[in-house]
Amino acid sequence: MYVAVKGGERAILNSYRLLDAYRRGDTDVPELSVTQIQEQMPLAVSRVMSEGALYDPELAALAIKQAAGDLIEAVFLLRAYRTTLPRFGYSQAIDTARMCLSRRISSTFKDVPGGQILGPTYDYTQRLLDFTLLANGNETSASALPPATQPVAASMPRVTDLLQHEALIDQESRPVNDAEPFDLTRQPLSFPAGRDARLQNLARADEGFLLSMGYSTQRGYGNTHPFAAEIRYGSLEVELFVEELGFTVTISQIEVTECQMVSQFSGNHQEAPKFTRGYGLTFGYGERKAMSMALMDRALKAADLGEAADSPANDHEFVLYHSDNVEASGFVQHLKLPHYVDFQANLELLRRLRAEHTSAQASATPNVLVDEVST
Repeated sequence: MYVAVKGGERAILNSYRLLDAYRRGDTDVPELSVTQIQEQMPLAVSRVMSEGALYDPELAALAIKQAAGDLIEAVFLLRAYRTTLPRFGYSQAIDTARMCLSRRISSTFKDVPGGQILGPTYDYTQRLLDFTLLANGNETSASALPPATQPVAASMPRVTDLLQHEALIDQESRPVNDAEPFDLTRQPLSFPAGRDARLQNLARADEGFLLSMGYSTQRGYGNTHPFAAEIRYGSLEVELFVEELGFTVTISQIEVTECQMVSQFSGNHQEAPKFTRGYGLTFGYGERKAMSMALMDRALKAADLGEAADSPANDHEFVLYHSDNVEASGFVQHLKLPHYVDFQANLELLRRLRAEHTSAQASATPNVLVDEVST
């Protein structure tokens, strides 16, 4: 139960002004622009777009600025704005094999068709503070790379296709007359959840939560020992079928990160041993999120594969209900709201119980007769 706090309007308005001042910081320092955030903090922008379930780098950068760098608050702002947007239709399914690649690696095969493309990554840095960034200010030591001698192929085969060619991995072809996929934004979750619902939930789940849960599966709280079959980052065209025209048109180009994990499956009386997949796909450049998502996708398949599903990472309800940082943040932060009536009721109940306990203790104490002893 919440009660209105009288006389709090002025304090709330002052709180807004203080928040604006706190976000702005020292006015002698040039203000950070939305464009600067979008161009120079792309990883933060990618995360906010992914967990906010809206692809718009400019609005994600605006949310980060408004939230003073609090990415969960920025996700909340972007997702709230998303609910105001009309829905015109559904795009065609994107084909990640046609991705214009900026990065593509495999941990399962050294030599893969198309080769390994390292691209921009922190994987080989020494994690040492670069004080030249502090000293040089706006200057940069990065120089443009010369064009590659050979362009990246327009269509790059997936590493998992190599395994599928030998029937060593589970098939994931789309069935004929497939039903319309589950829509998490319009339909309530039910358990056990279908894979379409699970993937939608994981795609906008909190990266930190998925990282912890994925890590738990690697430490033994799950059934997988995964290998990163392939990780891709690049841009894709989004196409929409226009009924009036009778054909598809390109409406946008987006950046995505895709990860396919493979894990061993020992088989059962119906299926031979094989590899199984875990899949992750995020907006922008977000390898850690995509990898964690792929780990959790595989962990949530345990019951479907007849494996023991007794770890937290295998529990559909536990993972899907607790992975949403907007829901989690709201439920935790609502504790800051007035709970005066509830607390006073609990306080009065506690006082009464303590009084009854003291009374019961006194009545249960036996009388002790003390004989006077003359000395």
